Amino acid sequence: MNLLNAISIGLKEIWAHKFRSLLTMLGIILGVSSLVAMSALVKGMENGMKEALIAIGGLEKVRVEEQDIPVEQRHLEDQAVGCTIHDVYALQRSAPLIQLVTPEMRISSGGFGGGGGRGSTIVSRGVRTVREVRLYGTWPSALEMNQHVIEHGRMFNEIDDENAWNVCVIGTNIRDQLFGAPEEVGEEIIPIGQYLNINNQPFRIIGMFQRYESEQDRKLRELEKDQPKQVQTGPERRRGWGSGRGGPNSWVYGSKNSTIYIPLNTMWIKFRSGGSGTNAIPDPRLSSLYIKVADIELLEPALQQAKNVMMHTHKGVEDFAFQTQENWSENITTAIRNARMSGGFIAAISLLVGGIGIMNIMLASITERIREIGIRKAIGATHVDVFIQILIESIVIALLGGLTGLITSYGLVNVLTMLSPTENTPVITLPAMAIAFVFSALVGVLAGLVPAFKAAKLDPIQALRYE
Repeated sequence: MNLLNAISIGLKEIWAHKFRSLLTMLGIILGVSSLVAMSALVKGMENGMKEALIAIGGLEKVRVEEQDIPVEQRHLEDQAVGCTIHDVYALQRSAPLIQLVTPEMRISSGGFGGGGGRGSTIVSRGVRTVREVRLYGTWPSALEMNQHVIEHGRMFNEIDDENAWNVCVIGTNIRDQLFGAPEEVGEEIIPIGQYLNINNQPFRIIGMFQRYESEQDRKLRELEKDQPKQVQTGPERRRGWGSGRGGPNSWVYGSKNSTIYIPLNTMWIKFRSGGSGTNAIPDPRLSSLYIKVADIELLEPALQQAKNVMMHTHKGVEDFAFQTQENWSENITTAIRNARMSGGFIAAISLLVGGIGIMNIMLASITERIREIGIRKAIGATHVDVFIQILIESIVIALLGGLTGLITSYGLVNVLTMLSPTENTPVITLPAMAIAFVFSALVGVLAGLVPAFKAAKLDPIQALRYE
């Protein structure tokens, strides 16, 4: 039998029983569309997690922080100096596998946690006070280290740091709470040259970072911007955009928006050397030290090199530890793998149900067409011809269902997004569509085998007598 003729007969049979064929294909349509939609949701989640990882510096970024001295070195506890600026200079000189070194001193208030901060931070302007802030004393290299982008003004430079000038670079959440958010005042305020108070000391704003936000946050902000402004009757609530409304990864963007950078020397002289009255004893230790390796493939050798340098500057006392982002990356991989397995299992069940439907309908179709099959065998059709014809009809139904499912998946993704908004827009990928379509064809083949064998084994004489 000619293959094209078999396909043509299969299409005519489907067209002759439109409603029955549609019900038969429904399981395949739902299975394919659910598989593609689930893959799109998982891909969007993966993109969001990876973007958040990049936003905090990527896998190349490593944090060096203080740790308890090992038990075998407890007798050297009085020699532990912690991380200091001497470590920074030593790493720059003697660790060629380290691309970038950035020191950091900080004091922090509640909201995001401080983790090593000393004292507390009160940032104000007039009657307005920032509730959540991350104040960092650092070098200009912090821009590259932490993936910050200056949208207005400039970053402080080496001269600002050397002279310990009271200058700062702020995040948009700081601007929103001290000067008013764009949706609150009707326009975007650029506070370059304005002053704010940090622990009662005036600082001039010389730069402002761009707004960091998840895709869902951006959509919500644009949606509310287009809606008519409502009169507020309750107590005033100010909340910077990108402060964590969109999902589990938004805290990354929220913390970056609530950041204030000041020169390292300014932090040390004004807040860590007794100048502000909060510390009686000058504290030269760094809150943390960040390094960025030149090549992620050389992460282990780079860390070993950095450890050797710091063991020398710390006179053999191991009072520091390296914190990498590998755990986060592994968590992302695990979460995505589990989500794909769960979604794939659910979609596989849908496809299985669709295959069972095809098999049942094909068996019923054979029962209706016994005399037709007997006539074809009587005029010369072989067992193989009948087998191929029934199998092709099953495959054609599955493929049509698969194509319809691919088209339906776009609508299903939009419906899922509207009913249950996610942090990141679902992304329909070609590999997912190809896999779903191949599986639909495979279901058609498997579902058509039993009916095809049954039709091929029919005896033509008994088939012609069937009524």
